[in-house]
Parts: sequence; structure tokens; C-alpha cells
Amino acid sequence: MHPASRELVKHSFDLLGILMIFESMKHIGWRERLFKSTRGKILDLLRTRERTVNELAAELRLTDNAVRAHLASLERDRLVSQSGMKPGVRKPHTTYALGPEAEQLFPKAYGRLVSLLMSIFSRRVKPQDLRTGMRAAGRAVAREHLRDLKGKTRRQRIDAALRILKELGGAATFREEDGKHFIHGNSCPIAAATANHPEACLLAESLLTSVIGSPVKQRCIRGEAPSCRFEVK
Repeated sequence: MHPASRELVKHSFDLLGILMIFESMKHIGWRERLFKSTRGKILDLLRTRERTVNELAAELRLTDNAVRAHLASLERDRLVSQSGMKPGVRKPHTTYALGPEAEQLFPKAYGRLVSLLMSIFSRRVKPQDLRTGMRAAGRAVAREHLRDLKGKTRRQRIDAALRILKELGGAATFREEDGKHFIHGNSCPIAAATANHPEACLLAESLLTSVIGSPVKQRCIRGEAPSCRFEVK
């Protein structure tokens, strides 16, 4: 690739990284305050899957009535809605999911931007250079957090990585499966790009590798209901 084109790719993905950093910092203050509250914790739990009152109460160590009061408030604000029924011992239990207004709490605009950039550059640069650009964008986001990670343990770095993914609009959890370690995510902030450009996952792979300090490999599920899955070596 011509040196001028290589520089254009580099600067474009650097810009993408900067935009993601700016957007995450713009929302971090009020989002942190929200998600430290009980209402916010309920919304955070419902991001990963639908839950009943009993399940939410067990997760939050609250009474069923306390959870119902919060859910009633969230329903009035259209942040939560009843989604179905789940069999119970005595009677079915109502399940709750995020409502239509909750989506604005979780920024997801990056996917369209990433998809646009990749559509443009995939016609003008080699696939290897495109992948290099995605990794560079991931490292650019990670660099903003590395100073706070000095001296941290591996587990502390993993917890930090989960927080960063949430700040960017994703919901992530850490799990051990058959002796292997995985980071699972829902509501991927760049999901709009991964269907046509699976190499977009390299952005998150690079970000996680830099933050955790260990090699991370993407094992994502793509399609209409994309699910992020990264193996931490």
C-alpha cells in the first residue's frame, strides 16, 4: 500500500479510537452515578438476560417488595417492561426486560462508524492493513487506562477491562469454562460492523489484550443476535 494511504488508514482509526474515548468519558460521570444506584443495578442485570422479581431480589439481596417498588418506578420511566412469564413452584412468575427508553443509556453508535470506515477502506487497502488499523484503534482506547493499571493483579486488570467495556456501551462478564477463561459480552457497541466486517472484533481483542496484559483471542458469535466471546490466554 502507498505510504500516504497507509498514513490515512492509521490516522482514521486513531480518530475512531479518540472518538470512542471521548464518548465514554462524556457519559462516565452520570452513568457511574446511575449504575451505583439500585435502579441502575437492576438495569445492568437486565442487560444480560430477562429476570423475575425473585431472581433480581436474590442478586441484589433485597426483599421482593423492594424490588417491585424499583421496577414500578422503572416501568413508569419506560426503562423496564414486562416481557413474559416463567414457570414457578406455585405459579408463573413475570419476567422483566429493558424497555425502549433504556437503550439511550447504553451508547452504541460506534458500530455504524466502524462499519462505514471498514466499508470504505476494505475497497482501498489490503485486508492485513485493515486488521492493523482495528488493532491500533483498540490500543488507542486502552492507552487511556494503562496508567491506572500499574501494579494491578491479573484479576484486577480483568475487572478493569469489564468496566471499560461497560463504559463503551457493552455488558460483559468473566467466566471460567472447562479450565479456560472467557469474557462474554452482550449489547456489543460495534455490533453493527461485525456482521459484514468480522475483523471489527479485533478492536475489542486488541483493547482487552492491552488492558489485561495477556493474549486475548476473539471467539465471537455473529449474525442477527451477535454475542461477544473472548478467550483470555
